[in-house]
Amino acid sequence: MSLRQFDPDWIVPDWPAPPGIRAVCTTRAGGVSTGPYASLNLGEHVGDVPADVAANRERLARAIGARPVFLQQVHGTDVAVLDETVVDGMAADAACTAQAGLACTVMVADCLPVLFTDAQGHRVAAAHAGWRGLAAGVLARAVQSFDDDQGRRGELMAWLGPCIGPDAFEVGGEVKAAFEAIDPAAAACFKPGAASGKWLADLSGLARQQLQALGVRQVHGNDGSAAWCTVSNPSRFFSYRRERVGGRLAAGVWREA
Repeated sequence: MSLRQFDPDWIVPDWPAPPGIRAVCTTRAGGVSTGPYASLNLGEHVGDVPADVAANRERLARAIGARPVFLQQVHGTDVAVLDETVVDGMAADAACTAQAGLACTVMVADCLPVLFTDAQGHRVAAAHAGWRGLAAGVLARAVQSFDDDQGRRGELMAWLGPCIGPDAFEVGGEVKAAFEAIDPAAAACFKPGAASGKWLADLSGLARQQLQALGVRQVHGNDGSAAWCTVSNPSRFFSYRRERVGGRLAAGVWREA
């Protein structure tokens, strides 16, 4: 599959994935939806015209040459294992597969999408990492999906997509406390907000900390800079915090057939 099939505005991960591994993160560009969903909304649950969402999903499938499998995301830690019998709508916040032609896909509109592959390209996975999922361990569960029957895993790499940036993600003290209870070093990913008791959280920074602790040495993509912030780039990204009513981006990774 040629990468020229992708809309030129979509994000193709810059990571050293092995041959046969493909990945992409959509933007708002390339779809048929209108109004606050313009134009490539991929979420069925946000109030968009169902026929438009279906057309957008078909456009994505044609572009990537694989079947994107959409989850019912619940801010949890369950990992769906995808095979030829899989249907859309499973309640899970991560997916993994060793089967070619199935794209592990997560939708976001401020939360962080994290894509994975092993160095040999045997398996891929995707995780939906909002702060609740990160604090609950969704990245650990995704990494564990690469373990074999003896609990071994190959060398993994991860790519972080766009999310709410560290200058826009204001949270309460309970969020900071939840991450510090996991790892005191998480305090470095928070800075005081404008109001008393509020903090600005670096979601991608928290994910990088966790991945490093999990032994994932190669982490690429979102570095917390302004270009990756969904809130600050309204022409390119959907953002629930900015708009409340709006669409969803999708990030997916797959093994070529």
